[in-house]
Amino acid sequence: MAQRYGGKHSPDGAPAGANAAPNTGPYRGAKRTKAGGRVNLLFLAPLPLIWKAFTSDPVMMALYLAALGLLILAAWLTREGILAQEAYEARKVARRPALPRKIVGSLATGAGLFVAGLAGFGLIEAGIFAILGAVIHSFAFGLDPLSDKGVDGVDMFQTDRVARAVDEAEQHLTAMSEAIKRAGDRQIEARVEQFKTTARELFRTVEEDPRDLTAARKYLSVYLLGARDATVKFADIYGRNRDSQAKADYVALLDDLSGNFAARTEKLLRDDRSDLDIEIGVLRDRLQREGIRPDSNNE
Repeated sequence: MAQRYGGKHSPDGAPAGANAAPNTGPYRGAKRTKAGGRVNLLFLAPLPLIWKAFTSDPVMMALYLAALGLLILAAWLTREGILAQEAYEARKVARRPALPRKIVGSLATGAGLFVAGLAGFGLIEAGIFAILGAVIHSFAFGLDPLSDKGVDGVDMFQTDRVARAVDEAEQHLTAMSEAIKRAGDRQIEARVEQFKTTARELFRTVEEDPRDLTAARKYLSVYLLGARDATVKFADIYGRNRDSQAKADYVALLDDLSGNFAARTEKLLRDDRSDLDIEIGVLRDRLQREGIRPDSNNE
C-alpha cells in the first residue's frame, strides 16, 4: 500500500528525537494483497468488446454487451474471492465463505467467453472458449476454501462461537477504519491502525484457545462497539472544526483501549502457560507413580 513519506521535518512527522519502537508500526505484519495485478487485468481484458458491440448489428451488440457484463462480473467475483480467502488464511478459526466467489467467477468467465464466441464465431468454438476460460481461470486463481478451519481438539460448536465473535469484532474494526477517514488526519488514521493490530492479537489468542472466549467476549463486543461509536462521533466533530481537545481525548481513549487489550492478551497467554505447567506437572507425577523417571536433561 502506498504511503506518503513522513519524517521529523514533514508536516505530519514525528517530533525530533522521537523514535518509533521496532515492529510497532500500524502496518506490522501486513502482507501485500493478491487482489491486484492479474485481477486488475481481468477488468481490462473484456473492454475491447465495447468496440465490437457498437460496430455490430443490434443482435450481435446485445451478445457482446452480455459477454462484457459476464466477464466484468467474473473479475469482481474473483477479486472478492481473493480478499475473502486472505481473511480466511489470516485467522486461526474461520468458516468457509458462504459463496465460493472464485469458483463462481470461473463459471462466469466461461459463460462470458461462450457468449462472446457465439457472437463472433460458432457454437463449437464458443464451447471451446468457455471450457478453456473456466479451466484456465481456476488454475490461475485457485479455488475457494471449501471447509471450516478450526483448532484440533475443539468441537465445532466452540469453533463456530469463536468464528462468529471474531467476525463481529472485525466488522467493528472495519467500521472504525471507514469512519476515521472522514476526519482527514493521517496521524489519527495511523493510530487507529495500531489499535487494530493490538486488537487482532487478542483475536488470534482467542482463536488459538476458544476457551478464552468467555473471558474476552466483552472486549470483542462491548468495548469494540463503544470504540466504533466513539470513532464515528469523533470523525464527525473533528471533520467539521478540527477540535484539538477532541483529538487529544480520542487519542487518550485509543491509548486506554490499546493498553487494556494488550493486558487482556497477556493475561490469557499467562493463563494458557499456567494450564500447560499444570498438565506437565500432572503427567510427571503419573510417570513417577508408574516407575518411569523423566529425563533430567529435558527439564
